Amino acid sequence: MIVFDLRCGTGHVFEAWFASSSAYEDQRSRALVHCPICDDGQIEKAVMAPNIAPKGNRMGASVPAEIMPTALAALAEAQTKMLAKSEWVGRAFPDRARAMHLGDEPSALIHGETSAAEARELVDEGVPITPLPFRVVPPSTVN
Repeated sequence: MIVFDLRCGTGHVFEAWFASSSAYEDQRSRALVHCPICDDGQIEKAVMAPNIAPKGNRMGASVPAEIMPTALAALAEAQTKMLAKSEWVGRAFPDRARAMHLGDEPSALIHGETSAAEARELVDEGVPITPLPFRVVPPSTVN
């Protein structure tokens, strides 16, 4: 897995994980990468700072406590907007994602459940998947 800093056409910068650099290019070329803040599909790689570990005797900078609730709320709102455009497929997720990747089924935005082992298999096969930051409650259990 590789993480990229991405920038949308309106200037929002966000991180996204991909199986490889070619997986990112493939998803971007098929317009599957969107800004989680404004849903803009005009995405490009942003300049990234190198990840250099600090000396062991230093404390890393942390996010100020007053920013965390706002950041988490924005992330949850972005996930909710993306899920509204996506179909819940439950435990069929690995099979459906694989079928779309292989061209056996038309591409669509889907979300569902998979085990960690199944997710690793999909990534190893080059299937473009992304974990969601917050747990999704299946529609059948919502009252």
